[in-house]
Amino acid sequence: MNLAEIIKQAASNAISYLEYRKLVEDHVINQTNTGDQITEALAEYTKLNHQRMRRLDKTLKLLPESQEFLEKFDKDVYFLVITESWCGDAAHAMPMINKVAVAAQINYKVVLRDKNPKLMDEFLTNGNRAIAKLILIDAKTNLPVATWGPRPTKATALVAAEKAAKGSLSPEFKQELQTWYNKDKGKDIENDLVEMLQRV
Repeated sequence: MNLAEIIKQAASNAISYLEYRKLVEDHVINQTNTGDQITEALAEYTKLNHQRMRRLDKTLKLLPESQEFLEKFDKDVYFLVITESWCGDAAHAMPMINKVAVAAQINYKVVLRDKNPKLMDEFLTNGNRAIAKLILIDAKTNLPVATWGPRPTKATALVAAEKAAKGSLSPEFKQELQTWYNKDKGKDIENDLVEMLQRV
């Protein structure tokens, strides 16, 4: 199966962002999580992420210059995002991806990583199945135009520096990263996505 076929198949089974939000909420009610591994810890992360996304859906605002550019955007592309309910980076990214998609009238499709291993393995980050991964797809060819993720530019640099210094990410650093996301209010993600669309 070639890349266009893999993407087309995944996209045909994708759900909308609103459907994804409902899926996460259902997992919270059932105290479970998406993905191949169901654990108490991952279910707890899913609960946290549901609260986080609910808050960000209400509070995130696009910059006026981003809004202006996005409203004029007219390329025939769509967002295909690979994620899972337990991923903290994804919970911060997906509401802003939605704001950008709505403003630019871009179709926003969501697929789960563990249900789409062929797709995921085409878009690894440093050899890892890191999420959230956004693939900007040409709607006519079903081929990728650009990719983004799993983190915004500044967060990626923070993580790289921490790994270089200490070899892994400590619980303390992960908490610091959450604090950074909260202070940034989605602006770095917004900038990354607008820049990506400007290059199309």
